[in-house]
Amino acid sequence: MLPYMGMFVGTLLAVTVPTPHDFPLRVTLVIAAAATCWVAWFITLHQDWQGRRTLMACYYVGMLAFAAALVTASPWYGFFAGIGYVHAFFALQGRWRMVGVAVTGVLVATSQSGGLPFVSSSWPLWLVMVLFNLVVGGGVTWFSSVAERDDANRKRLVAELTSANERLAETVRENEGLHAQLITQAREAGVLDERQRMAREIHDTLAQGLAGIITQLEAAEQSRDRSADWLRHVDNALDLARESLTEARRSVRAVRPEPLETARLPDALAELGGRWSTRHQVPASVHTTGTPRPLHPEIEVTLLRAAQEALTNVARHADASRVGLTLSYMSDVVTLDVRDDGSGFDVGGDVEPDRDGGYGLTAMRQRVTRVGGQLAVESEPGAGTAVSASVPALPGAAA
Repeated sequence: MLPYMGMFVGTLLAVTVPTPHDFPLRVTLVIAAAATCWVAWFITLHQDWQGRRTLMACYYVGMLAFAAALVTASPWYGFFAGIGYVHAFFALQGRWRMVGVAVTGVLVATSQSGGLPFVSSSWPLWLVMVLFNLVVGGGVTWFSSVAERDDANRKRLVAELTSANERLAETVRENEGLHAQLITQAREAGVLDERQRMAREIHDTLAQGLAGIITQLEAAEQSRDRSADWLRHVDNALDLARESLTEARRSVRAVRPEPLETARLPDALAELGGRWSTRHQVPASVHTTGTPRPLHPEIEVTLLRAAQEALTNVARHADASRVGLTLSYMSDVVTLDVRDDGSGFDVGGDVEPDRDGGYGLTAMRQRVTRVGGQLAVESEPGAGTAVSASVPALPGAAA
C-alpha cells in the first residue's frame, strides 16, 4: 500500500498546494497515472514476479524514472519517491541495492529542497541533504541486509536441522527394527543353544549312566552263578544309577559336575579313571603334565565330559585291555588325550560317524568347539583309538 499512499499524498498536495515551478497539472497527473499503473502491474497484479530478478530490476529502474519525472514536475511527489528505499530490498540484490538507495536518496533530497530550481541556486544545502539521506538510507539498508542475511542463515540452519532430525528419526526407526530383529535372533539362538546344552547334558548323564547300568546288568546276568561277581555288578549298576540321577539334576540346574565341585580337574580325572577301572576291570592310568592351574569352569567341564564320553566309548566298543588318560597344561592350551589298545574302527576321513548310532562323538565335538577348541580322533581297526581334545587355557578363579 505504501506506493499508493505516497502517490495519493503527493497528488493531493500538488493539486491543492502547487509550487511556482510545477509542471502543468494535466501533465503531472498523466505521469502520476502512468507511474501508478507501472507499480500496479508489477507489484499488485503480478506478485509472483517478485522472485524474478531481471523483471524486478526493470521494474525498479522504471519506478525510479517515474519518481524522477514526478519530483521534477512537483517536489510534493517526494512522498512517492521514498518508496525506492523499501522496494530496493526485494527488487535488487547485492551492490545494486545500495545504488538504488543512493539514487532514491538523491530524489528525496531534491524533493526536500523544493525541486530542481532550488537545487540550482542552493546546491550546497542540497548536497548536505543528499548526504543526510544517503547516510540514513544506507545505514538502514546495511542493517537490514545484515538482518536479512542472518535470517537466511537461520532458515538454512533450521532446514538443515529439520533434515538431520528426519534422518535421525529414520535411523531410530531402522534401529528399532534391527533391535527387534536382534532380540528375535538372540531368543532363537538362546533356545537353540539351550536345546543343544540339554542334549549334551542328557547324553553325558542319563545316556552314559543308562549305558553303564545296562552293561553292568548284562554282566550280572552272565555271572548269575557267581554270587560275588553278580553282587559286584549289581552294586556298580546301583552306583551308576545314583550318580546319573545326581548329575541329571545338576545338569537341569546348569551346575558344575560334582567331581569339579570338590576337587581340581587333575584329581577329578584321577577319581574318574579309578571308578571306571574298578567297574570295568580294565586298568586306566591318569597322568598330568605341566603345571596344573585353575581354568575357566566351562573349560574344566568340557574336558571332564570329554573324558567321560571317551571312557564310555571304550567300555562299550573297544574291548581294550588298558586305557591311558593324559592331561597336558601348556602356556595357551590344555589338551586331554585318551588312548586305548582296543579294536579300533575306521575313521573314514575327517568326519567320523558315531558308532551304533550314538550321539557321543558329536556331543564331544560340539562341546569342545563351543569353547573354541578342537577335537581329533585317530583310529584303525585292530590298532586302538586315540581321542585328543585341545581347548584354550582360559584362566579361572584360584581355588
